[in-house]
Amino acid sequence: MTRNARSATQGCVFCAIVARQAEASVVYEDETAVAFMDLNPVTPGHLLVVPRDHAVGLEDLDGATSAHVWSVGHDMARALRRSTMGCEGINVLLCDGEVAFQTVFHFHLHVIPRYTGDGWILKAESPERARSLLDSDAQAIKDAIASTD
Repeated sequence: MTRNARSATQGCVFCAIVARQAEASVVYEDETAVAFMDLNPVTPGHLLVVPRDHAVGLEDLDGATSAHVWSVGHDMARALRRSTMGCEGINVLLCDGEVAFQTVFHFHLHVIPRYTGDGWILKAESPERARSLLDSDAQAIKDAIASTD
């Protein structure tokens, strides 16, 4: 049994799609990634790009797979812009973790075509952060980068 088939039997819908055990409208696939239509699209043309191997989130992806999935996402955005669907913009969205609105726990990149008046908004209250706090945040991230080398 392949790794993808094993994952599919464990209830991961995206692993089932990758293994061709669940229906999907596939747009693109290669040895590393699969792009398919979102079953609950924000707008017409909304795509998901997933790695073939099961990974819950960014932490679970190796660098090469991550880079490839983002590259495929870029290619899908380009294809949407050039298609007859008439989109006027693109949102590329990653929800990594439940608190970040991830609902399917197999890494997936949303590529969402945007149309004037499509009704989908991202709205957040984002007050300006003090420079001293930004500097402190930056240092915490720098420290974490150093610890992953």
